[in-house]
Parts: sequence; C-alpha cells; structure tokens
Amino acid sequence: MSTSIMNSVLSTSATSAAGLPGLPGFPGFSGFFITGTDTEIGKTSVTAGLTQAFQQMGRRVAPIKSLAAGQVQNADGVWVNDDVAQLQAAQTLGLSMDEVGPLQFREPCAPHIAAQLEGRSIDRVGLLAAIRATAAKADLTLVEGVGGFRVPLTPDWDTADLAVDLGLPVVLVVGLRLGCINHALLTVEAVRSRGLTLAGWVANTVDPHQPHVADNLSALRARIDDALGATCWGHVPRLPDPSPAAVAAHLQQPALLNALKALKA
Repeated sequence: MSTSIMNSVLSTSATSAAGLPGLPGFPGFSGFFITGTDTEIGKTSVTAGLTQAFQQMGRRVAPIKSLAAGQVQNADGVWVNDDVAQLQAAQTLGLSMDEVGPLQFREPCAPHIAAQLEGRSIDRVGLLAAIRATAAKADLTLVEGVGGFRVPLTPDWDTADLAVDLGLPVVLVVGLRLGCINHALLTVEAVRSRGLTLAGWVANTVDPHQPHVADNLSALRARIDDALGATCWGHVPRLPDPSPAAVAAHLQQPALLNALKALKA
C-alpha cells in the first residue's frame, strides 16, 4: 500500500469528520454497498460481476474493497490480497491496487485483530476519505464490505456503521447453503434497522450439493422481493471459473437497470 493512502487510513490524529460520506457537508456519491450473509460466500466474485455488468451498460465503475485481511507475497515480492486483485482486474478505469483496496492487512482474520497484530489502528475518517477519493474517479461506486454485515473495526465502529457513514443502498449477497434463509433474513433486518435501503440481493451458490435450492429461493423471494420490494438481481450457480464475465452472465439486466434508475430518483 502506498505511504500516502496508508497514512490517511491509519492516522491516529483527531481529523475532522466534516465533509465525509454520510456526514454533514459531504456531497455523497452514487453507488451501492455490497454486504453478505457471512464470510467466504462470494461477495467479491459478485462485486466483480456487477462491475462487469454495469460497465457493459456504459457506466464508469469503481469497485472498492473497503478493508481486506489476508495477503500473500507474489513472485515480485509484493504483498497482494486476492479480493483486491480480483476487483482491480475487473475495472477499466485504470485504478491502482491501493485505490481499490485502501486498507489491507497481512493476516487472514477479523480486521480489528489483524490491525492489532500489526500494531496499527483503523481510522474511520481516513478510510472514508480514501473511499471517497477513489469514488471521485467514477460515476458508479461499488463498495464491498468485509465478512458479514456487522464486523468490528474499532471498539465503537463496525461495518454496519461504515455502511451508514457511506449512506449507500445495500446489495446483499446470499450464500446458498444450509441456513441461508435465516442468515439472509437476519441480515436484511439488520440493514433496515440502520435506516438503510436494501436495493436488492444476489443468490450465490456456495454449496453445490445443497438440496431444495428452488424452495430456498422461493422462500427468500417471498420474504424479500414480495414483502419488501428488494428484487433478486440474479442467481449465480457454482462456476468452474467465476470470472467477472461468467458471473455477470447470471445477473438480471432489467433488475440492474431499475436499480440504477432508483439511484437517480
């Protein structure tokens, strides 16, 4: 990560919060906050697929992995997070790894623990400013959270608070496996309790052997689409190569177009 971005995100100084996302004086930006029912349920693959799909509609898209924990050293000796690399490869704006992943840690664990292990602290204002700087280069921004909807970042700030600060409509990635209905409905309830708009949801197959998939999807549609008006944007099967193009092929363009229209309303 570049020194300038790292310093802004990890700053321990008392920086003013005025003029930042979701806070007084901040002009805001257009986009969605991507969250999931759990960790390892395909948020990044879906975010990359959404990036591809919206780009095909002519939008200039900035995908951002707000926080990323878990890096490996590549052949050039550079520490890389796979999620950040996947999103960086999906976009066409020429964004750098640092712009796509403004805050990255080495250890693959909860961000607040990863930060402690490295003797670093997560600064709310710095992270919001870094996200805003990347968003300014696009006309549509997809900010992916980390883990599920409520992951601790500091003693008094978590990813749900991050979503509120950004003030973006939320897209829920539902990992299709045993227990997904309960996990999805609890997350929807948490999103709505924060006063956020649920823009839609994407079903992503985690367990290829899960029985009764159609019945699960029917139950989710009845309780989310029909009851709340938050449309399913697509059902992504288990793919041998979940490339952005392959995922995008399973997203419903009419639902995406309606979501874009709602942003302008």
